[in-house]
Amino acid sequence: MTMPMDQNHQQHHETWPKGTQVVANYNFDGSSPDDLPFKKGDVITIVQSTRDPNWYKGRNDNGKEGMVPATYVQKRKEVHLQAMPWYHGKISREEAEALLNNFREEGDFLIRDSVHFHGDYTLSIYFEGLVDHYRIIAKNNKLEVDGGDCLFDNLIQLVEHYEKDADGLCTKLKRALPKKGDSFGAVRIQDFEAGGWVIQKKDLQEIELIGRGEFGDVYKGLYKNQFVAVKQLKDQDRAAQAFLKEASVMTSLRHPNLVQLIGVVTGDQVIRLVTEYMGKGNLVEYLRSRGRSVIQKKDQIDFATDTCSAMEYLESKNLVHRDLAARNILINENNTAKVSDFGLAKYGDYSTEGGKFPIKWTAPEALKNNKFSNKSDMWSYGILLWELYSFGRVPYPRIPLADVVMHVERGYRMEAPEGCPKQIYNLMLRAWNLNPAERPTFKEALQELQNLRSTTV
Repeated sequence: MTMPMDQNHQQHHETWPKGTQVVANYNFDGSSPDDLPFKKGDVITIVQSTRDPNWYKGRNDNGKEGMVPATYVQKRKEVHLQAMPWYHGKISREEAEALLNNFREEGDFLIRDSVHFHGDYTLSIYFEGLVDHYRIIAKNNKLEVDGGDCLFDNLIQLVEHYEKDADGLCTKLKRALPKKGDSFGAVRIQDFEAGGWVIQKKDLQEIELIGRGEFGDVYKGLYKNQFVAVKQLKDQDRAAQAFLKEASVMTSLRHPNLVQLIGVVTGDQVIRLVTEYMGKGNLVEYLRSRGRSVIQKKDQIDFATDTCSAMEYLESKNLVHRDLAARNILINENNTAKVSDFGLAKYGDYSTEGGKFPIKWTAPEALKNNKFSNKSDMWSYGILLWELYSFGRVPYPRIPLADVVMHVERGYRMEAPEGCPKQIYNLMLRAWNLNPAERPTFKEALQELQNLRSTTV
């Protein structure tokens, strides 16, 4: 085992614990049978450290283990949202002017969605007693101020540029007028590159269309000899940030019951999210297509426990999913259930404005007051359990959608599905307590389900 000498490879100092994911910065052919050869871009999981801080034992995606030179790889880093306090979303020109005229400081500014051009933005600046408005045009995944000659990857870059130089605007941007409440965030493509998450398009082969989602189409693909799911962004300009936010959340999550992000493909005007492939599709279709003749009690408790285990992990990270339902649980070839679709996920117990949420799955306090928390996820989990034990029926059968909330607030609860174990129905009812504080935590629910699982045959 000889350490390769190359002045480009810096000395490694940080110690990586078992389970750390690293990504290869260079090709490594190996110089002894103990070494693990790899190509640039390969992801390797650290199995253990060695007495030499420059070498680790690692495992590749095919399960092969061997020695890995630390200076040839980098730790994959989480991608975080950058704060955008000046972004006010959908407010009118008049509202923007009223806000800026309230403070009357030269160079005060905010950015809002364009009223007339869907997908574009407007930069509003206070200057010499008036508010000037500039259109920000979004095209080909870039942004530019109308009449300007600079292109930007995102709003953060644009603001940073005009804070340094007026560059054609009436004045430099001096003070952001922050939006009250929910603070929006932005993600930069460069952060995925720096974090080791970018996949080269040439390494990815798309095989067949397997689904259509809110943001784009989903394909079955092949990446480094393994099947993957490839989610392609459809409406570039509008959805790019939402799409990248979902990817950024996924970079911070590692759990056997969460669908794992493998990487992001950028370039050629299309953004692609590459995740592990779940061959048996989503849980609701799985339940409906197989039914009682195929799905046993053991399968149901396994799926319930798998999902709860993932949610307990999210709860421990203070991450709220906001869209938990059987359609967002995927099943792999080994019959393991994994939570997917982090497009609406957010950190913290918080309120949000607007947004469309599935009424039958969303807790009353979230629908009425936009108050989302791990406890509102628990309400949704109760609905998911009902779906699971009714073999994929739509919740609240026979109740019109517009009346569901009224019925629930008056105390109506769905009956136990046929053959549903008492303990499971009891958990559903506790998850549907109108008082969020009275609902169980996922940690408590998981303990109950594991006990039930051990006695289910």
